[in-house]
Amino acid sequence: MEISAILKDDLQALLALNEDHFNDVKSKRIAPAKLQETFVAFANSDGGDVYVGIEDKSCAGERVDGFSEPEEANDIISTLLEETQPAVENVSVEFLNTAGKGLILHLSIPKSPKVHYTASGDCYIRVNAGKKKIKGERITQLGYSKGAELYEKKPVINSEIDEIVDSEALSEYMKRVGTNLQPADFLRKQRLLTSQGHKRLPNVGCVLLFDEEPQATMDTRCAVKVYRLRTTDKEYKREQLQEMPRTINGGIEEVIRKTIEQVADYIDGAAFQDGARLVKLQYPSEALREILVNAVIHRDYSLNDDIHVRVFDNRIEVQSPGKLPGYMSIDNLYQERFSRNPNIVRMLHNLPNPVNHDIGEGLDTAKNELRKAGLVEPFFEEKENAFVVTIKHQRIASVEEVILGYLGEHPAAEITNKLVRQLTGEDDMQKVKSALQKLRSAGHIKPVDENARAFNFRYIKS
Repeated sequence: MEISAILKDDLQALLALNEDHFNDVKSKRIAPAKLQETFVAFANSDGGDVYVGIEDKSCAGERVDGFSEPEEANDIISTLLEETQPAVENVSVEFLNTAGKGLILHLSIPKSPKVHYTASGDCYIRVNAGKKKIKGERITQLGYSKGAELYEKKPVINSEIDEIVDSEALSEYMKRVGTNLQPADFLRKQRLLTSQGHKRLPNVGCVLLFDEEPQATMDTRCAVKVYRLRTTDKEYKREQLQEMPRTINGGIEEVIRKTIEQVADYIDGAAFQDGARLVKLQYPSEALREILVNAVIHRDYSLNDDIHVRVFDNRIEVQSPGKLPGYMSIDNLYQERFSRNPNIVRMLHNLPNPVNHDIGEGLDTAKNELRKAGLVEPFFEEKENAFVVTIKHQRIASVEEVILGYLGEHPAAEITNKLVRQLTGEDDMQKVKSALQKLRSAGHIKPVDENARAFNFRYIKS
């Protein structure tokens, strides 16, 4: 087990740490089974760090009372890593040597894509600075939110196979994918039917794809509401609505198409005042499309809420029910891949000219399209039980501004075409070259060596 020295300042910062949703401190005297409840709560929620060997802030005496040797913590480590069901993967375990006050056990617990239980079979989640025991339907809901259980496979008791088999949406889909199967056989093979007692019923994924009016059939809300708000304020008031929100119903493909059309309609011709300047709302259509498609196909349909798309005077907010599933986090959105509704995603992707890219590629496309348009990349946040994507009408700095900003912060530094491309994300070498030459002509920068070869030019601040 790794033992690391902790500096005095770092120890003081640790003692000043406020216990919250992501951090907790525990006495080394805590019973392993009791600590396991906190361990499970972190894994079932958003992950976090636990430091064992620190007394609570209410302690009147010395707060640091660590383990004398790593083996003293064996029972704790064994209980957490070996008796949690199922085991939590990728837990980081280390000891922090406080030089005279013992070893603090530091556990870094990742957000897990699974639902975990203590050795006694109890399930906990993290709520603010504490834990909460959950049971029954709440555990099922936790599984849906993580993607450990697929809500899209839940049978819909208000639906019948005959209604789906006769739907125009299913007929059109089967023509486009070129299948000769009978509709009922097609649904069965595509895992769109789920057993309920002795019956096979259309499941959530099936209803969302092929029911003529899923919003009337489903137990939970699954429409999209689009708002046009005449304000740039963070919080809006009802009177700032240009009109009542447009509610968009229908199957998934229809909802996606109509939402894109409605948002485009609200943006077309819209403008806002930025000081003395009138700014038109201009967003790349492909970026908007990808973000709206992602909201519809990756939302948590077990939650009783609609998707809310708000077009403000200076931004667009897309609020989708459900936090990020599994091990996904805002930090790894562009690197990792995880689908909460894999069957829906697969069915749409099987179509000619599908509305959706491969999992994860949609956000990459949105970011790249916004950058090409000179706008900042999307902003992501999780709040309450929703995931929000904000597309700001905010210009990214020009290449020239980035160069001058870098040399302003690093007066003695040299800058090259390659470095500028790394700093700006601009991959056009000629565009960067033109920016450098423009700044040179204006006297802002000068070459280190006038006689350097074309690809070896380095510049410094004039």
